[in-house]
Amino acid sequence: MIMCNNSSSEDASDFEDEDFDQLIVMIAFPRNPRISRPRKHHFTYWKDDEFFNRFRLSKNTVRFIVDIIGDRICSRTDWNNAVSPEDKVLLTLRYYATGSMLIVCGDFIGIHKSTASRIVKLVSHNIAILRPQFVNFPNNENDFKKVKQDFYNIAKFPTVIGALDCTHVKIKSPGGDNAEVYRNRKNFFSINVQTICDANLKIQDIVARWPGSSHDSTIFNNSEIRRKLEIGEMRECVLVADSGYAQRNYVMTLVGSPNTVIDPASGIYEEAVAKYNESLIRTRNTVERSYGVWKRRFPILATGINVKITSSQSIIVATAVLHNIACNFGESMPRVTTEIESLISITEFNNPGEDIGRNAANFTRNKFLRYFNNLI
Repeated sequence: MIMCNNSSSEDASDFEDEDFDQLIVMIAFPRNPRISRPRKHHFTYWKDDEFFNRFRLSKNTVRFIVDIIGDRICSRTDWNNAVSPEDKVLLTLRYYATGSMLIVCGDFIGIHKSTASRIVKLVSHNIAILRPQFVNFPNNENDFKKVKQDFYNIAKFPTVIGALDCTHVKIKSPGGDNAEVYRNRKNFFSINVQTICDANLKIQDIVARWPGSSHDSTIFNNSEIRRKLEIGEMRECVLVADSGYAQRNYVMTLVGSPNTVIDPASGIYEEAVAKYNESLIRTRNTVERSYGVWKRRFPILATGINVKITSSQSIIVATAVLHNIACNFGESMPRVTTEIESLISITEFNNPGEDIGRNAANFTRNKFLRYFNNLI
């Protein structure tokens, strides 16, 4: 019993010595005091034009976005909510507007780079899941008629419900064995994004999962919108596209050489072909203009997304949602620098076209040619 008491006394003495040593260390090396820096309230700090130039959207539009996703971006439990929903959205918009490193965007709000990364990922995902609400085709007959009328008002091309094309969004190398499939013809890594827009430059459909080496027609052939058009879900509706796509009953492309297309017995004149081509070009130009507005509003699409590939896809869809919201609010197009303009132009190119004479006798296109023949 005496030995047990001695052992207990020695153990208690050891614990006391350890506590004393820790106390000495704490006194000798005190922790740095916690510094709490007040954050700017960006909605009141910046004037309207200054706010717009920094975040690419007006204050009213940003408040609308915060109202929609504010609750969802505060529901995380694995890290604290010291950053308000407004600042989370503004941080993400600042990243979209500059395409700079996350540490720079984090400094803008006053948070660490790792926290900024998590916020951008969280906010982008929650904006992207709004896609069915803001990126969609008309869902009733009246809306279809309006879209067709808007396109017809451009250059008198009838029954058009959308302009189809692809654009490249620059990304960093995803790494791994399959990284090179993301390298496009201009030798940078990208995602080839297919969109269909309406006459008001709003995006009606988006596919953002194909690597930069994919051909435009390959993306369309594997898309859901092609399946819907094939089975006749949208009757008496056509898309207009460039020569990178095959001529189909529901996809109108340019007529190449009139001699390979026109049957003299049909009574279709070369003037009709010229009018058809001119009208199609002017109508299809809406999708090119939508890319210009989209990338000028969110330059990160041209300067390069420097996060993982899955997050890059969320960012692309999220910016498409924000673009449509901006169109709904009548937002003006932000100014960009000459350097950004140059980067945007680099990402605008089309894959080589297909043989447009292969479907030269397409019945549907000949109907359109006869229509333009009657306009002569």
